Amino acid sequence: MLGIGTLAKKVFGTPNDRLVKSVRPLVAKINALEPEFQALDDDGIKARTANLQKRAREGADLDDLLPEAFANCREAARRALGLRAFDTQLIGGIFLHRGNIAEMKTGEGKTLVATFPAYLNALSGEGVHIVTVNDYLARRDADWMSKVYGALGLTTGVVYPQQPEDEKKAAYAADVTYATNNELGFDYLRDNMKADLAQLSQRPHNFAIVDEVDSILIDEARTPLIISGPSQDRSDLYKAVDAFIPEMAEDHFALDEKTRNVTFTDEGNDFIEQRLMAAGLLPEGQTLYDPESTTLVHHVTQALKAHKLFQKDKDYIVRDGQVVLIDEFTGRMMAGRRLSDGLHQAIEAKEGTSIQPENVTLASVTFQNYFRLYRKLSGMTGTAATEAEEFQEIYGLGVVEIPTNKPIARVDEDDAVYRTGREKYAAIVEEIRTAHAKGQPVLVGTTSIEKSEALSDLLKKAGVPHNVLNARQHEKEAQIVADAGKLGAVTIATNMAGRGTDIQLGGNVEMKVLEALAADPDAHPDELRARIEAEHADEKAKVLEAGGLFVLATERHESRRIDNQLRGRSGRQGDPGRSSFFLSLEDDLMRIFGSDRLDKMLSRLGMKEGEAIVHPWVNKSLEKAQAKVEGRNFDIRKQLLKFDDVMNDQRKVIFGQRREIMEAANVAEITRDMRHQVIEDLVETHIPPKTYADQWDGPGLYAAALEKLGIDVPVTLWVDEEGVDDEVIRDRLTRAADELMAKKATDFGAENMRTIEKQLLLQTIDAKWRDHLLKLEHLRSVVGFRGYAQRDPLNEYKNESFQLFEGLLNGLREEVTQKLAMIRPLSEEERNAMMQQMLAQQQAALGARASQPAAEAVAAGADAAPDAELAPDFDESDPASWGNPGRNEPCPCGSGKKFKHCHGRLA
Repeated sequence: MLGIGTLAKKVFGTPNDRLVKSVRPLVAKINALEPEFQALDDDGIKARTANLQKRAREGADLDDLLPEAFANCREAARRALGLRAFDTQLIGGIFLHRGNIAEMKTGEGKTLVATFPAYLNALSGEGVHIVTVNDYLARRDADWMSKVYGALGLTTGVVYPQQPEDEKKAAYAADVTYATNNELGFDYLRDNMKADLAQLSQRPHNFAIVDEVDSILIDEARTPLIISGPSQDRSDLYKAVDAFIPEMAEDHFALDEKTRNVTFTDEGNDFIEQRLMAAGLLPEGQTLYDPESTTLVHHVTQALKAHKLFQKDKDYIVRDGQVVLIDEFTGRMMAGRRLSDGLHQAIEAKEGTSIQPENVTLASVTFQNYFRLYRKLSGMTGTAATEAEEFQEIYGLGVVEIPTNKPIARVDEDDAVYRTGREKYAAIVEEIRTAHAKGQPVLVGTTSIEKSEALSDLLKKAGVPHNVLNARQHEKEAQIVADAGKLGAVTIATNMAGRGTDIQLGGNVEMKVLEALAADPDAHPDELRARIEAEHADEKAKVLEAGGLFVLATERHESRRIDNQLRGRSGRQGDPGRSSFFLSLEDDLMRIFGSDRLDKMLSRLGMKEGEAIVHPWVNKSLEKAQAKVEGRNFDIRKQLLKFDDVMNDQRKVIFGQRREIMEAANVAEITRDMRHQVIEDLVETHIPPKTYADQWDGPGLYAAALEKLGIDVPVTLWVDEEGVDDEVIRDRLTRAADELMAKKATDFGAENMRTIEKQLLLQTIDAKWRDHLLKLEHLRSVVGFRGYAQRDPLNEYKNESFQLFEGLLNGLREEVTQKLAMIRPLSEEERNAMMQQMLAQQQAALGARASQPAAEAVAAGADAAPDAELAPDFDESDPASWGNPGRNEPCPCGSGKKFKHCHGRLA
């Protein structure tokens, strides 16, 4: 009998069904335009783009242009790629344009879907970013889809790590730019550390389409992107602490795997104190509870986490003498990513690799706050519905399930739960052997490299040929995934079942053609393709007969989405297939989240060795456990965001101020306002309001004016004058300080003074912001303890970070004013002495004396061209060999800029 809810859905449809139904008339409109666009020649398609661009830039609403734009894009894709978009793909494109997440099953063609909203939104000329999870996919998709954009008359760019600056700027200036989330975030931070508008890479954030949106905006949202610089080397301390961690007994600490945390017991504290004293790290008479021991306690805690919570070949691998992290969600290596707070160094000490120095944060941002910069955001994935609440609450994104082009024919079997891991793996090997024997391709999902290699050993013993895909084989990923659909293929994958590469039944034709051409370069490509396509059709028919792709998961993941991603590899485009999950009570999820009751129940039922419990109720209870974990992780991310929002408000102010300074032709007004505010503060400090003249601190104000403003004025005499008040003194100080700065501007020259003020402002802001980030990190690490005093840690963090930010702004005003007051042009003697010193360094470096004419020219202060006087020793990459180029001469480095705008720029 149907439930009331199910019955209502049958009659009225779900809210999602109604949403999809609402755009069907729009799809019909696009389809009606198809003959008109098919009749255009290639130039006609580009001409329609030019017409649409003109209308968009004249203010036409993009929604009104949508039918024509989508029809034009569909025709361009058909000609460029031989692919005609299905109606379901157009529906996906419409919802992406409207700023939603389109949930589309694997094999439904998300890569092509993105071209429709990207093309429409690129018409305004403000740029569109298509975000992928790795560099391989960014390059592949950009290369593939650039054919479509090229046919439409648009430009395509791709951003990748270590890209030359001019290439990167060109990529961001393109109509459509493909990039990874990491590179976009880092470029945003780098741009906000630049000192000149001409150096900026990114344009204002207009519209982004995020591929695998759940991976980027959910899984990676807890980890902030950090640009850092090295601090002091503490490798000896890490090694000394690591030496005694393996000796710690189980009663020395308490481990909480749910929260991934570790705390010491009293016995542990005593043991650590003894060992630290023996190693000479803890002074006699000092305990771990003393404030002076905070750093030591931190190091010991991190070392213990490294040993007890981080496992080799699961959380990280050691490659070429380096500890490389593994993404827990995709199983890929994260080269260049490091754990913060000394944890990475603790793991390096544990593994005996070289210990890199800790870093100090220069700039940071979370993906949550980076992607909220975009005026409009959308995303695509095969699995988003389980996290719909989080997408809506954090990003304001709705999730729309897009129907499949063909009905799903995959059979999802109930989970099989075994008592022990040994029984489970025996059943898995048997199941794989049975499927392999009948030619059915099998994709086996595991949760770690260690488990994938252990299963590989079992399959070798059973004589089953197979491929293993994990972080160790990531270079072969596309090839292994392309082969995973072949007749009888067995592929073991670690949390990364073919991301971005479809598993096609019978194998991937394109890959087979490329392989055949590589083996026989003289073969005729068309004949080769025809033969391979015929063979493929035959093999695909056999695979279909064997039941399509069988997805076998060896464990449930903490997140239902990861399980659904694995399931979704089977049954693409209406293909048959099946999926099954094999579990045991020893699995991490079952063990951590309450398998004791289930174990007792199974014991009472008298289950025999090798038997499994299979029932829909088990599936439901497991999904509830997963939903609890997802809820807890959502709370963690939400809490992180609340704290980061506090910093984000401050980040926006600082980055906005930097941008204003860079855009301003003259910052004299900003520095003048800062100087006047400093004078205001000095007068208020030494001549407090509503006080008598005999309470004023004349000598203190004189000293402060000399130190902060660089002016030597008779403040002590002013204070004693009859009828003088604080207002008069303030005006006199202001006039004297302004006159000093006017004289400096004359001495330096107006243009030089503008450059000095701008560079000084930017450098001081950056230094102050770096110090502020460090203070916020320290505050964040201790503010949680305020909860013990019944105070809300978040409110405490907000209040104290605001006070710190006020201190930053006050310090910024003082430092800029003081530095500007102290600068002066070099005298002729000082300049000559500096040039002589440069020459001496050059001679020492080259091991020979500089030519006499060059030395004379420099001593005379001549603006000699380097290729005339310094020709014998001139090296364009060595500024010490350039002599004294004139400020308006071309820079000797060969950049083509004037010297004053290049290496001669005043810092």
